[in-house]
This record gives sequence, structure tokens and C-alpha cells, in this order.
Amino acid sequence: MRAVLQRVSRAQVRVQGEPVASIRRGLVALVGVGQRDDLRSARELARKIVELRIFPDDQDRMNRSLLDVAGELCVVSQFTLHGDARKGRRPAFVEAAPGAVAEPLVEALIEAARALGVTVAAGRFGARMEVELVNDGPVTLLLDTERTF
Repeated sequence: MRAVLQRVSRAQVRVQGEPVASIRRGLVALVGVGQRDDLRSARELARKIVELRIFPDDQDRMNRSLLDVAGELCVVSQFTLHGDARKGRRPAFVEAAPGAVAEPLVEALIEAARALGVTVAAGRFGARMEVELVNDGPVTLLLDTERTF
């Protein structure tokens, strides 16, 4: 599984103009599920997101996790994270898992994060979403359970 993780002061997700998720201080995780991902991948990524120390401590050093700052998490599924644009001008998405496989794994990630003690909001799987956020820092990280980057 892959994630683009952004530290935010606030974020909101809308579907057809209607808000479906919002958070205050925390993280937005754009999550893509690949062909080889499984339940282990979902749990591993959830733990990494929740425990990653990217919030400032009293000395303004990135030393606190989402749990440490009582932050919230907003998860947005995004199959395009597995897009391959190395050739040509149009990306290929053959490495992205089909929706029937991906949706339960995104839900497993959400449930794993909740089980770790985090408040989680989520976009709507498969919907065309508008994601509005205020990146704090800015801090943006790329995560991949296969450790390709």
C-alpha cells in the first residue's frame, strides 16, 4: 500500500459539494492499494501513519506522533498512487488493485488506525472527491509498505 501523508491544521472532503469528512489538526493520508497488498499491508501502513513522529515537540523538532498530539486522521482512497507514468503521456494503472479488493483494505486500514486510538474520518471510496487541506509546515511524506521509496 502507498500513502501520501500530509500534516495539516485542518482538512475537509466533499462529494458533489457535500462535506463527507473533516478533521482539525492531524494528518491526511491519500491511500492507494496495489495488486500485491493484503490485510498485513493495511495494518502495517496504519501503524506507520499513527506512530510516525512528524509533529513538533517543545523544541520545534519533529518528535511527536499523531497519538502524542491527539491529532485526527483523514483517509482518502486514491488508486492513482499506483499509476505508472514512466512511458508515454498517459499513466497506466495496472498495478492498482481493483475496487473489490482495494475497498476492504482501505477499510481495514481505517479500523486499524481507530484500534490504535486515533479519531479517523474518511472520504467515500470510489467517489469523485474534492479534498481541501491546509498543509502545516509544509510536511509531506511518501510511504510504501513494499518500501520502493
